Amino acid sequence: MPLSSTSRALIAVAIILCFGCAAVGVYFYRHHGPLASISSGQAPDLLSLLPADAPVIAFADVAALRGLKSSPLAAALGLALPGPQQDVGYTDLVRDMGFDYTRDLDHVAVALWPNDLGTPGGRPPTGRTLAIADGRFDRQKIVAYALRFGWEEKDKLHAVYEFTGPPPEKSLFLKFLSGDRVALTNDFALVNNLSNVGTRVSGSRDPVMQTRIERVAGAQIFAVARTDNLPPGFYSTFSTSPQLEHLARSIVSLTLAGKPSGDDLKVTLDGECDSMKNAIGITTLLEISRMGASMALSDPKTRRQMTKEQLTFLTALVDQLKVSHQDKWVRLKLDITPAMLGASPSAHVTPKAPR
Repeated sequence: MPLSSTSRALIAVAIILCFGCAAVGVYFYRHHGPLASISSGQAPDLLSLLPADAPVIAFADVAALRGLKSSPLAAALGLALPGPQQDVGYTDLVRDMGFDYTRDLDHVAVALWPNDLGTPGGRPPTGRTLAIADGRFDRQKIVAYALRFGWEEKDKLHAVYEFTGPPPEKSLFLKFLSGDRVALTNDFALVNNLSNVGTRVSGSRDPVMQTRIERVAGAQIFAVARTDNLPPGFYSTFSTSPQLEHLARSIVSLTLAGKPSGDDLKVTLDGECDSMKNAIGITTLLEISRMGASMALSDPKTRRQMTKEQLTFLTALVDQLKVSHQDKWVRLKLDITPAMLGASPSAHVTPKAPR
């Protein structure tokens, strides 16, 4: 029995509705839930020595990045030796301490407790910081250098050395945890609680924080920050714009990862918000800011106020920065290239042939 025109229309409508529901389902499946991991991996062992309550954790595998030393990006990563003609002070420091971070540093993990972000052009930021580094250290030279400016305090199995700054709050404290591992901090209590290389932190890290770390732990450079309890001074910058302050306060965490790819450095920053609405608001704001920046950079008056290098970098930043969002997450992606830094991709340092 042939179908009536009404039945055929109903079947067509049903098929369209099924496809529509499927499309909506795919959309919500893809856009709800966290973004894909940037570079997942197991947290480096060095991080287990950092206090579990630190709201900001950072790590750099300098040994792996050292292969970029001939790349124009080496300067941006701080892996190129400045040389005496560029920085006499650093050269003197290398001579006195027998340590050059471009050559002797392998891994570094940092914990940070920000409590005051300072003021623009005024009071400097303060906060507790602890860095634990692996590498090659000339203990005799470092101790001699420390004793020229500070003091030595014996504690348990190890000594703590102070590098005294002009004001007391500028002092740094160093402790050898082993022959190839040191701890450096601006808070004596932090380093005094570290006894030896095998010691792990007491307590366990917040599972949410640990998950965030593992999302980026496969990258050579990464940082994870809880931003749901920042110092009040941070938000004072947005005091004249309640909307901006609201969006800034909606960000509960930031996750950064940097991975080298040839001469380029692929950088990804994820911001986790407290709601999808705020994530969309931040994404929209970033896109509007990008358009405004592009218009400003095309203004001849603005261009005359910049150096060629500054203009090249900012133009590439505006053009190449990718902004996206998914559910409560906002992602920024950027490939930092030699061209952005004013260098040719082929501008490698060619070693001299042996005679």
